[in-house]
Amino acid sequence: MRFRHACIESIAAVLPDEIWSSAHIEERLTPLYERLKLPVGRLELMTGIKERRMWAPGTRPSDASAAAGKAVLAGSSLAADRIETFIHCAVSRDMLEPATASFAHHKIGLGAHTQVFDLSNACLGFLNGLVTLGAMIDSGQIRCGMVVAGENGRPLVEQTLKHLLEKPLTRNEIKPFFANLTIGSGAVGAIVCHEDLLPAGAQKHRLLAGAYYAATQHSTLCQGDTAGEALQMETDSEQLLLAGVEVARNTWELFEKESGWDRATPNHIICHQVGSTHRRKLYETVGLDLAKDYSTFETLGNTGSAALPTALALAAKRGALKGGGKAALLGIGSGINSLMLAVEW
Repeated sequence: MRFRHACIESIAAVLPDEIWSSAHIEERLTPLYERLKLPVGRLELMTGIKERRMWAPGTRPSDASAAAGKAVLAGSSLAADRIETFIHCAVSRDMLEPATASFAHHKIGLGAHTQVFDLSNACLGFLNGLVTLGAMIDSGQIRCGMVVAGENGRPLVEQTLKHLLEKPLTRNEIKPFFANLTIGSGAVGAIVCHEDLLPAGAQKHRLLAGAYYAATQHSTLCQGDTAGEALQMETDSEQLLLAGVEVARNTWELFEKESGWDRATPNHIICHQVGSTHRRKLYETVGLDLAKDYSTFETLGNTGSAALPTALALAAKRGALKGGGKAALLGIGSGINSLMLAVEW
């Protein structure tokens, strides 16, 4: 998979104001911790996540996506009427029908001459959106598009806390719900355009190449769905980690062939933001330099499809990405599917 003319014209992340520390979550679980004699501090110790953020009650995924869309337009040189395709790529959705993209498109105030749709693929959705827009631009279908992901983790975490406190679960029985406590909320948006639309002298953040790999025999390891009016997700964290890093290793081998890069080529590496154990194991397995990593999970937790692009947006905003540098985006999502992109920043 290679790209010829597609560039990330602008990217912006929007974060909720409400902060939930891991200590706060454990405090809410005090009855469970006391009953099962669990050591306080294990959540942060096992994940490296100190805190995560949550949208206010009643916030819809389209509200978060719209906020990200408005933020990326505010930092763009392109007007809203240049957007020809608009994609909402979050795990979170307002409802099954219509597409959450429809609500977000209206809230942002984008034009009628826009193809609008949802694209869902667990935590890979945003990267799939970048690929979709890049392919549409290179094929000549469009010149400019926007991809957004507004993730609202609050309902899942609230339901998990309720479940853990109300059910007489054993230590083994709480394990499938542990990953839920790492979830946070956030939103991110990017405008992808043909390089000819960039202002003269503007820095080009090129999409260069990518590779993908599917290991769907592992699709039962992490499953989330509605449970009545609530959300429920169960994860076999240990097996998901082992299978996931093996999928990442296989994807990287394909990535090197497609991009022409090797392990030393990237100046910056951004992977899906899960936690410290996942990051360490992934870098060890693939053989990458951990010093090149840019992480946000420590203070944002796992924000689903918004996690990796949020880290990219914050790295760019904070000056961690040097102009002309090469960034490797290492995406992985339950399924298990992996997508890696080479970007020249």
